[in-house]
Amino acid sequence: MRKLVSVSVFAAAILASLNVSAAPYGTAGCGLGSMVFGDQPGIVQIFAATTTGIFGSQTFGITTGTSNCQDSLTRRASVKVFIETNKEALAKDISRGQGETLKNLATLAGCADAPLASATLQKNFNQIFPSEKASPEQISESILSTLAAKPLACAKVS
Repeated sequence: MRKLVSVSVFAAAILASLNVSAAPYGTAGCGLGSMVFGDQPGIVQIFAATTTGIFGSQTFGITTGTSNCQDSLTRRASVKVFIETNKEALAKDISRGQGETLKNLATLAGCADAPLASATLQKNFNQIFPSEKASPEQISESILSTLAAKPLACAKVS
């Protein structure tokens, strides 16, 4: 028990010295602890780090890209691939402001308010799909920039 307390104090000292930029986890890093405790500041990160360490989920998460261990570039790339793969279905759903593809995009992009994301994309349909000859990359970037804008600020595209 005494050893566990020492390890926790050491982990707290290491965590206090870290400076983490915008990520879906706190200073404890990714893993099971980040999923349970999130990015709450303070002593909670010690519990997050301990939970992650006990279950060894950070190594697994980094290797597989799970458990909040996917970096923002990888998440953005995943959303972009989804958009480009489902371009035609998305165009139909965005024009209607609803649909399964649009709902899946909002979830994949980390939008907290999927109906607001759908309505915003529908409102910006002409900017997203300026012509039939618009390239998939141009459409993807338009959708991503729309989802990243406030008040949406979808977490996985910014």
